[in-house]
Amino acid sequence: MARLCSDKPFVHPDCAISNSSFGRYVEIGAGTRVANSEFGDYSYCDRTCDIANARIGKFANIASFTRIGATDHPMEKASLHHFLYRSADYWDDVEDDGDWFAHRASRMATIGNDTWIGHAAIIKPEVTIGDGAVVASGAIVTKDVSPYTIVAGVTAKPVRRRFSEQVADRLMALAWWDWSHERLRQVLPDFRSMHVDAFLEKYG
Repeated sequence: MARLCSDKPFVHPDCAISNSSFGRYVEIGAGTRVANSEFGDYSYCDRTCDIANARIGKFANIASFTRIGATDHPMEKASLHHFLYRSADYWDDVEDDGDWFAHRASRMATIGNDTWIGHAAIIKPEVTIGDGAVVASGAIVTKDVSPYTIVAGVTAKPVRRRFSEQVADRLMALAWWDWSHERLRQVLPDFRSMHVDAFLEKYG
């Protein structure tokens, strides 16, 4: 019997999940925190990820110890510290700064379809990772990444394209990630055996 299912995510132990939604066949690795985020169908993250304020497309592959939507501190204020906005933790007569938390939550990171986010990568708020892109292990991404592009480094810079721009455009037009579960099963042998050019020749 298949381990993943369409009606609820497979959530491993010791996860903290709040204000988030999940598509079909999603898996969340042990010890992961997910807050104010959306996971598209078939996407997963491995162990001990920290994902906040993120829209994650379909078929995203997120390796362990990745951080997406890493939150900022108020650098323009006299202090960076929690006491400015988590004030109720320190005093009984004051509330937390709701405006600051709303500002944080509005700065969404976007992860495209069929992406690969490598081990311990960091994706900053308001960054978009295009469809089919790859973020190398340990990279810190502060700027948008074009579709089907590989980036690496601190801060991340393009290394090369996964596929030519023409092939990338054809894949995005094909949008196989929107195919039904049954269609994916039917085409699985070709996904496994065909080079991308042959696959596009047959299905694109």
